[in-house]
Amino acid sequence: MILSRKANLRPDKPISNIEFWFYRHYRSVHGVRIAIAFLLTFLLVRLTGIPEGTWPLITLVVVMGPISTWGNVFPRAIQRICGTFAGSISGLIALKLEMMSLPVMLAWCGIVMMVCGYLTLGKHPYMALLIGITLSVVVGAPAGDFTVALWRGGDVILGSLLALLFSAIWAQRAYTHWRIQLSDSLAEIAKIYHAGFSPNLIEKPRLKKPLGKLLTNVVKMRALLVPASKETRIPKSVFEAIQTINRNMVNTVEMQIEAWWASRETHLILLNAPTLRRTQQMTEKTLHALSALALRGETDEVVANSHELTEITRELKQLIADAGSERLEETPIYGYVWLSLELAKQLERMTDLIRLALRK
Repeated sequence: MILSRKANLRPDKPISNIEFWFYRHYRSVHGVRIAIAFLLTFLLVRLTGIPEGTWPLITLVVVMGPISTWGNVFPRAIQRICGTFAGSISGLIALKLEMMSLPVMLAWCGIVMMVCGYLTLGKHPYMALLIGITLSVVVGAPAGDFTVALWRGGDVILGSLLALLFSAIWAQRAYTHWRIQLSDSLAEIAKIYHAGFSPNLIEKPRLKKPLGKLLTNVVKMRALLVPASKETRIPKSVFEAIQTINRNMVNTVEMQIEAWWASRETHLILLNAPTLRRTQQMTEKTLHALSALALRGETDEVVANSHELTEITRELKQLIADAGSERLEETPIYGYVWLSLELAKQLERMTDLIRLALRK
C-alpha cells in the first residue's frame, strides 16, 4: 500500500483521464466539497447537541472558501490552528479585562485587531483572519460568561479542524495543475505558430487576441510554482526557468509572425526557403511533443525531436553566417532567421527543463 502510494506521487506519472477531468472542473468539484462538508457538519452539530453550534458552520465556510492546493494545505492548517488558539486566548483575556475595566478591555481588543490587520497584509493572512474571527466570536459572549466563551472558542477550533479534514479530501495538487496548464500553453503556442506560418494564407492572420490570452494564461501559472515546488521538492528555480522560457517563446513567436508578414517580397522569399520550412515543421512538431510530455511523461518522441532540432540549429547558424550582405541584414529576413534560431534554442532548453521537472 505504501509502495503504491509512493508510485502515485512520481513526478513523471501520466495524468489519467479522471485526474484530467477533475482538474478541468476543479471549481465545480470544490463547490460540491464545500456543500458536503457543510451538510455533514450540520448533522454533527444537530445530532451531538453542541452548544453555540452556529460557529463551527460559519468557521467551516470561511476557512474552506479559498481553494487550497496540497502544497499549501499543511502551512495553512498550521496558520488556522495557531490563529484559532491565539484568538481564543485573546478573547478570554478580553472577557477577564472587561470584569476589571471596560476601557482596558477595549484597548486590548483594539491592539489585537490592529495586529490582525497588519498580519493580514503579510505572509500569514489566514492566521490573522482566524485570530480576528475567534476574538470576535469569544468576546460576543455575555460579560463574565466564560462557559459560553470557551464553547465558542472550541467551536471555532472544531470548525477549523473539520475544514482541514474536508480540504484534504481530493485536494488539488499544484504540480498536476501546473503540468496540465503547461501542456495547454505549449499546445496553444503550436496552434498559433501553425496559424501564423501556414503556406495556404495570402495575408497576415489576426492573432493579437489569442496571443494576448495565451500570455495572460502563462502569467497566471506563476501562482502554482511555489506550492508545486513544495509538493515535489523540485527546486523552485526549475519551475521559474520553465516559466521564463515559456513566456519568452510566446514573445518570440509573436515577433516571428511580424517578420514573416513584414512585406510581400520578403514573405515570398521566406516561403520558398526549404531550410526555414523544415524548421517550421520541426518547431511545431516539437511543441506538440513537449505538450504531450507534460501530460504523459513519455520522452521517446521528445528525445528523437531533440536530435533533429540540434541539426536544424546548426543549419540556421550557417544560414545566418552566409547572409553577409548588408542588404539582407537590413531586411526582416535576417530578423526572422535569427528569431528561428532563438526559438530553436528555447525549445532545446525547455526540453531539458521539463525532463528535469519530471525527473526523467
